[in-house]
Amino acid sequence: MNNLISKQRTTESITCSKAENLIQEFASRGVAVLCPDSLGIPSEIHQRIYEKEKKAVQNQQRITPEVIPEIFDILDAPGLVAACDQLVGKNWAIVPFIHNAPFTSGARDQHWHKDDNAPYNARKQRHHQAIQIEMLYYPQDVALEMGPTAIVPFSHYWTFNHEENHDNFAGADHIDFGYLIEGLESIPVSGPDSKYTLEDIIQRKTKHDRRMVEAVSGLNWPLTSVFEVAPLRAGSILLYSHNTFHRGNHRRDDWRQWTENPRFMWRFWIYRTNEPSGTDSAEVDWCQESVDPLTGFDLSEVSSGIKSIWRYQKHWLDTGGPPAPKTKEMHQSNEYLQKETLQLFEQILEKGDEKEPIRIGAAYELAAIRDPVLAKELLRKALLNERESVRRAGTYGLVALGNAAEDVFLEAIKSPTKWLRKAGVYGLGEVSTLNQEIFSTVKKCLLEDSSKYVRSVAAGSLGCLGRRTIASGQELEWIPKCIEALIQSLQQEENRLSMDRVQKRNIKFVRPTDECDVCEGTGIDFGIERFEPVRSSVRENVLWTLVMLCSHGEKVLCDNLDFLIEELKKIIQEDRNVISVGFAMDALSRLAHLRVCEEAPSKSIIELRKDLETILNSSPIQCWESMVRSGLRPKTPEAVQH
Repeated sequence: MNNLISKQRTTESITCSKAENLIQEFASRGVAVLCPDSLGIPSEIHQRIYEKEKKAVQNQQRITPEVIPEIFDILDAPGLVAACDQLVGKNWAIVPFIHNAPFTSGARDQHWHKDDNAPYNARKQRHHQAIQIEMLYYPQDVALEMGPTAIVPFSHYWTFNHEENHDNFAGADHIDFGYLIEGLESIPVSGPDSKYTLEDIIQRKTKHDRRMVEAVSGLNWPLTSVFEVAPLRAGSILLYSHNTFHRGNHRRDDWRQWTENPRFMWRFWIYRTNEPSGTDSAEVDWCQESVDPLTGFDLSEVSSGIKSIWRYQKHWLDTGGPPAPKTKEMHQSNEYLQKETLQLFEQILEKGDEKEPIRIGAAYELAAIRDPVLAKELLRKALLNERESVRRAGTYGLVALGNAAEDVFLEAIKSPTKWLRKAGVYGLGEVSTLNQEIFSTVKKCLLEDSSKYVRSVAAGSLGCLGRRTIASGQELEWIPKCIEALIQSLQQEENRLSMDRVQKRNIKFVRPTDECDVCEGTGIDFGIERFEPVRSSVRENVLWTLVMLCSHGEKVLCDNLDFLIEELKKIIQEDRNVISVGFAMDALSRLAHLRVCEEAPSKSIIELRKDLETILNSSPIQCWESMVRSGLRPKTPEAVQH
């Protein structure tokens, strides 16, 4: 079993990423580690955070950035900001109220999962592109025995069917869902109540350890092995794709020391508000180093399909667009090209979860051939296939093809099958810019589609379309029209009691209903009377998009500025959904302060700056971890209501 776990590290800390390699490593591995020295802040900050967190936990206090304001220094750290600027662009945002501290390691394991890609177990479309990433911050040293985060590097482009397999209906995708069903998460692996011997715990020979390793190795995916992110020095940060399989881990050291030597972790979800701004992306020899420097995994036999995925994602991170066809493609005969493309299409049709990398890799390879018309024809066939795994590969392949695939996505939106409409409106958000046809089509999906899933994806796509249109500097007149459509959606969509409450079961076991075909997440009210355990996937995605558009300042909003400000104020003052309130706060704070040095403010923005504190205080809770990105912080911890 141990040979399936990445090589044991005995040095002071594992290998950290350097700025010059960050994009390449993230495009391939999906994981990067920032060392404390790279953050550009005093090292004693981490110790202060750790001591304050220990005290707060002992006092049974809810852990928030307001309780430990030094967390804002972490989020503002120059090295972290620079790294996230590379990966998700300037003015990146933080999803509100998702910091989820203290994340204390203990006696139990989580099962393998991809995190919900919307707040608190809600689901939205999973982007292969770096639209959303996760940040984990560790204020103390993390030894291998302290329950380090366990991840599956290189797993972020592969997943499972969630359309028909309702084990994956909730926001998270799972490896070995049976681990959860059998109640193994509730059984202590270590600590005073463990049934295992100390030797088996230390040597990773428990039934739980074997089950975890075998679940991953049984996938038979390339480069897929368990990696425990340790040892780490205090202040280390892990950045990883939102699509990476990972889990919480049990401790293997003396349980009598856990109270005095806790392992804390802070989690933040970070998302893109700007397009990549580069104009060039150098080609990379992905196997130049035969061993991955972080994990020690062997890279020498990576398939051409996987390299095509990495190549596209690196180029997109650098430039926001697809790369040119591979050089070797330019010298192939038409007959050879035809034969190769048909072979790639056959690979897309392969069956079984273990063939997922082959299907996805073939789709990306097909998108990179020198004949985009032929590629589009075959990828369209994949998109229209009856099997979810083939449709998904076709969707990502068409996205990799770029705006040449626009007509295929427009066709898909006209389908009576909601899964095709979802793929179509998602795809337009990934490859298009706004014009009359694109805007009208996505607006209709947002406001009229019978599927809440399709409407929620359409809401997110308007943000991606707006972001890309603003970057192009063309067709900016469509941005105010987007604002109108988004506000119209807010006015017609309603919050609903969360599915876990309605169905009276753990959120991971909820199922679609006639009222809602997408998991909207766990009900969260933080025990505050103003809020209720209600959710709305569409409303939350609309507000996610409004944060994105508000990041570009008042000029792109034109005459709809005042209309938008009033709608956001109303949400902050009245909405019972705390997630929506957080997004609205972030959007308003960005309008008021994000571009304070770049634009001469209008009267409306001057008034907003003056009134913002009062507006924010109309809610009993504020999302300071999000608003810090606009330069805002609570005046003092004592001044903030908890």
